[in-house]
Amino acid sequence: MKDWLEEINWNADGLVPAIAQDYKTGRVLMMAWMNRESLALTVAENRAIYWSRSRGKLWRKGEESGHVQRLHELRLDCDADVIILMVEQLGGIACHTGRESCFYRVFEDGGWKTVDAVLKDPHAIYAAGHHHE
Repeated sequence: MKDWLEEINWNADGLVPAIAQDYKTGRVLMMAWMNRESLALTVAENRAIYWSRSRGKLWRKGEESGHVQRLHELRLDCDADVIILMVEQLGGIACHTGRESCFYRVFEDGGWKTVDAVLKDPHAIYAAGHHHE
């Protein structure tokens, strides 16, 4: 049996972009990066675990905020270089700004307009000193 991780076209840094979508509504919640370890752990633990490029370490989504993403389905695109995670977003908030989705700005009249409300104050989500998960 082929190693399913071998079938992924990892980029030069050994990463693959992963898009998280709400499994019920289909809304795109966020995009982050995964390496082999984080993807293998995502499947093993049935929850989204990303690779933080800025911190150079695994990032278990929700480890600080409690906004865990439970995995319902994993999909790979035709070129095997993008992953979609169909998830249940606990708390209904994926973005560190306290919004449902990281994609809360819409291009309108030549500029970016914020169209989604903050559901929870980020300061209430994260402990002092942590601005992002």
